[in-house]
Amino acid sequence: MLSAHDVPIEHISRLVGHTNTLVTEMVYRKQIRPVMQEGATVMDEIFPLAPEP
Repeated sequence: MLSAHDVPIEHISRLVGHTNTLVTEMVYRKQIRPVMQEGATVMDEIFPLAPEP
């Protein structure tokens, strides 16, 4: 989420307690948008918005 909001990897690395960015980039910096989008689409189908009065 931080990466998606343009927070530099160095700042994220310090925030999670890493001494450099290597572990942050390999383990924590994953883009999850496509997965989230698919899940959100299914949830919209399961729970459609109620029509406005």
